[in-house]
Amino acid sequence: MSQSLDEAALRAVLAQPRLARVFVALDAAAEETRLVGGAVRDALLGRPVADIDLATTLLPEAVVAQANAAGLKPVPTGIAHGTVTVVVEGEPFEVTTLREDIETDGRHAVVRFGRDFARDAARRDFTINALSVTPDGRVHDTVGGLADLAASRVRFIGEARQRIREDYLRVLRFFRFHARYGAGAPDPAGLAASIEARDGLALLSRERVRGELLKLLAAPGAPAVTAVLSQTGLLQRLIGGIGDLGRLARLAGAETDEAGDARPDPVRRLAALAVRSASDAERLREGLRLSKAEHARLAAYAGAEASLHGACDPLTVADLRRLVAVHGAEAAVDATLALTGEPRPVLTPEAADALARLAAGADPVPVLPVTGAGLVAAGARPGRSLGLGLAAARRAWLAQGCPTDAEAAAHLRAVALAAAGGTPEDAPRSPPFKN
Repeated sequence: MSQSLDEAALRAVLAQPRLARVFVALDAAAEETRLVGGAVRDALLGRPVADIDLATTLLPEAVVAQANAAGLKPVPTGIAHGTVTVVVEGEPFEVTTLREDIETDGRHAVVRFGRDFARDAARRDFTINALSVTPDGRVHDTVGGLADLAASRVRFIGEARQRIREDYLRVLRFFRFHARYGAGAPDPAGLAASIEARDGLALLSRERVRGELLKLLAAPGAPAVTAVLSQTGLLQRLIGGIGDLGRLARLAGAETDEAGDARPDPVRRLAALAVRSASDAERLREGLRLSKAEHARLAAYAGAEASLHGACDPLTVADLRRLVAVHGAEAAVDATLALTGEPRPVLTPEAADALARLAAGADPVPVLPVTGAGLVAAGARPGRSLGLGLAAARRAWLAQGCPTDAEAAAHLRAVALAAAGGTPEDAPRSPPFKN
């Protein structure tokens, strides 16, 4: 089933005044500059165009000179590789000199500058990424990209195995682009070549793998494509374990809001797919070179998920406040969404509403209304006994559903002072949620 391409949207992109200024600035005898890549692809699909990239026959030094002459700001962001960012009224446009591959090793390519748009297109990865457009709106397609775009088909340019040997990251890009732009089953030739090249994934930096995997998980077709990755054995190489495909699929459905708009969160989806314990979070941190924030989020999710599975149903507002106090609001939201459709947890309507308010920032995260400084001011002695007092107050606070009003604060201060005086066993027992 083919889809119509939006030529009017493409013309609207070309008509943007700032882009027009770049085309005028780079206009020169015997030279040519075109709009290329993702901007052309997304405009023709009627999707928002984020980054606007241009390809040109001009050498980088000439791009800099002509941009300066036109009063624009050239920034040599990658001039050794032929890329100059031209800034117009604060908006950046990447301008790259045409290139030809001389040598590739599966990770990096040695290139030289060229003047042939067709040869530049032939060195790209997928047909839908190799379209170019002249300032007058004429689309150039030398590899069959328009037909593939209309058919929602992601296909390697030329021989798939050769394209992958040039850069093994293209294995992951193949699945990622299919998850965003493809329909139905992946292209058979591309799928076969990707499976055959699976050992090449070990040559890639873990940072590059992480980037592609998170982008894939954020795509509309992530659940179906991740299932294909699992069936082919590629997913296990990426995450170091077996993925929970059902949980990922249910989460993707739960992330759709009432208006039908998807709100994909790739880190949350990674948690749903691959995290059941703190050790899973640690394995992913090492295997994917996750940031500290990403790892901390996965670890907090693991704790919240375990607490929810061990809780009695239904969860009340007090239960939810305990969960948030121990693991954080983000982890509570991540875990409850990831467990959508499973036997546990079951939230009361009031608890679900409270969770939504906490997630939206409408309600503050509960904080123990007793501090060490306050206890010292009330007569407690600094030292071990003070720590016992605070621990007793926290146990009582959690058991009571994390109240923060003045009456609760006074009661908790009394509990803490009693425990600090040597009677911590009088404090209420710990709640079911453990830190």
